[in-house]
Amino acid sequence: MRKPDRPLRRFWAATMALATACTVVAACGSDADNSATPAAAGSHSAHSGRSSAPPLPLRAGERFVDLKMAEAYTPAPPEGGGTDEYRCQVIDPGLTKAAFLTGTQVMPENVAIAHHAIVYAVPPGGAAAVRKQDAKTPGLGWQCFGGTGVDGAEVEEGDAAWVDTWAPGAAETLLTQDVGFKLEPGSLLILQIHYNLLATDGKPAGSDRSAVRLRLTDGTPQTRELDTLPLDAPTDLPCAADESGPLCDRAASIADVTKRFGPEVGATADEQLEECGQSAPKPGNTQTCDHKVEAPMTLFAGFGHMHLLGRAIKVELNPGTPNAKVVLDVPQFDFDNQRLVTLPSPVEIGPGDTLRVTCTHDAGLRKRLPQLRKLPPRYVVWGDGTSDEMCTGIMTVSPRKS
Repeated sequence: MRKPDRPLRRFWAATMALATACTVVAACGSDADNSATPAAAGSHSAHSGRSSAPPLPLRAGERFVDLKMAEAYTPAPPEGGGTDEYRCQVIDPGLTKAAFLTGTQVMPENVAIAHHAIVYAVPPGGAAAVRKQDAKTPGLGWQCFGGTGVDGAEVEEGDAAWVDTWAPGAAETLLTQDVGFKLEPGSLLILQIHYNLLATDGKPAGSDRSAVRLRLTDGTPQTRELDTLPLDAPTDLPCAADESGPLCDRAASIADVTKRFGPEVGATADEQLEECGQSAPKPGNTQTCDHKVEAPMTLFAGFGHMHLLGRAIKVELNPGTPNAKVVLDVPQFDFDNQRLVTLPSPVEIGPGDTLRVTCTHDAGLRKRLPQLRKLPPRYVVWGDGTSDEMCTGIMTVSPRKS
């Protein structure tokens, strides 16, 4: 969710970062096979799966911290049918002093129903919002999709960090010892697990109490901190040619997003156009936005974040110039495998540079995905829901003093 009063400034205010920068990683999980059609949540059978591989040995100055969900949770499909549940759980690492995160590993207990998982880190400033969300929701955790589901603790706003992604067979995400993600006392983790109940026709299939293993170190004066740089573009995806309905009107769709998620989210579609220098929406499958780099930094890696209709995402540095460079290219987006894409080598960027993000969505996928095909057609704009979309290139960077 975006905050209208913080346009581009939010991109440079992130104090945490995702912990999967394979450019600075010694070992990464296995890559999923990418087919011509992007895989989507609920579009295939539940993983028989394997639990995560054993971590590599500790290095000098490191320690493991093993954290579990507060209690076992039995997933249930959403009301109205379906076989998928996205559940967020808050996990408190209990830090009493600052530490650097140099490795992360999700350890699912019930791999028969755990389809994939994402770990988010929330700085102390967002902890109260997370606690409030957890307290007001009956049962363990809360429903979420495509993010933390907590206003004040979203990755797109720089209020939280996407620190790891797990899929069956994934190994520990391990950084080199000269970089890390600073976790201050009071920081929280959010573990989002996609439970898939397709194998049981949507019926409960046992409980799960998954865990997360953190590799922490106190760091040194030379330890380089990593930050998150989210770069977004509008989503203006009209209904397919053979679709019709009241929500195929852009204004009606924005009104529906506003009703479901509030005026801040509802206003995003038009605010993005202004931020990207576009006077009017350009309905179509592909959208772009140019972002001016406002501070010196080193760009290490990144990944694309969209929802179920996402086809491809790209981030380019200084497009249309002799020094143009593609720094992120995901030609076959897979919602269930939003793994980081590495740069061959770090890239230095700063004021005067431009980063362009380009996303391609496909309304035709709506009829092929169990989570969407029973829903009415809509003109898709930015929103937090399963039937809405996003377009964000989430880059891993390290600020430089000059």
